[in-house]
Amino acid sequence: MPRFTNLRRISSLDPVADHEEIVRISAGLEFPWDYQKSLELALFRTYCVPTISGLLERTGEFERRPQKRYDDTAVLMAELVEHGYDSPRGREALRVVNRQHGRYDISNDDMLYVLSTFIYDPLDWIQQYGWRPLTHNEQLAAFHFYRAVGSRMGIRDIPSDFGEFRAFKTAYEKQHFVFAESNHRIGQYTLDLFCSWYPQVLKPVVSRAVVAMLDPSMVRAFGFAAPPPWVGALGRLALRVRALVVRRMPVRKTLKLTSTPNRTYPGYPAGYRPSDLGAISNTAR
Repeated sequence: MPRFTNLRRISSLDPVADHEEIVRISAGLEFPWDYQKSLELALFRTYCVPTISGLLERTGEFERRPQKRYDDTAVLMAELVEHGYDSPRGREALRVVNRQHGRYDISNDDMLYVLSTFIYDPLDWIQQYGWRPLTHNEQLAAFHFYRAVGSRMGIRDIPSDFGEFRAFKTAYEKQHFVFAESNHRIGQYTLDLFCSWYPQVLKPVVSRAVVAMLDPSMVRAFGFAAPPPWVGALGRLALRVRALVVRRMPVRKTLKLTSTPNRTYPGYPAGYRPSDLGAISNTAR
């Protein structure tokens, strides 16, 4: 079937040697919306860690420029996926990220944890809400892609095994997801940002819907009030209905990565270089 043209290409590739191409197809053609939404929640997840939220609060970036910070991170990651981490634009994007990280004293474990969310949170989201399941090739390719990115960011001791890295992520969250006032404040700034993308009258609805999609451990770490269970159930149902609709849509042929509209850099990438972005990564502390 034409709808599975990209899937056939992915299945013909090697998840180690060809991980950049597989991730480009998966994130840019097969699941662009899912990757975008899942990474929004992945970044949100990292703010449940007091050492992460505390430094972000001290930088003041979330209070003053939440939209710019969000767009910087999203566009820099899109540059790496679309062009490759060793391409000229990819190396330029990594220099921006590393320069920003270098301004702060960041623990290796915190960097390692944030890296893990870029791998596993999209995989888990797509397994639940994607229009088709991810293949083994796609899951391994994501692991190898972000592992290579992490090594170029100077992150040490990145596990070489897919399951081992996931186990690290799980154990880290169990130990470090605890309530802190900085979690709550950074979480609220982020929640307000998400709500700002919709008409003001919908803010209470959007806020409850977003919180309903969070894990209970995240809700506790943020100190948010948990919405009624039916809110989350309705949201998950809507996502599964969307998946059924997307499954019947024509195959995407044009990458939706750096060309995805953003509010800070109109028309990106036309007229811009990665060095024009001032990303403050969510690990910058």
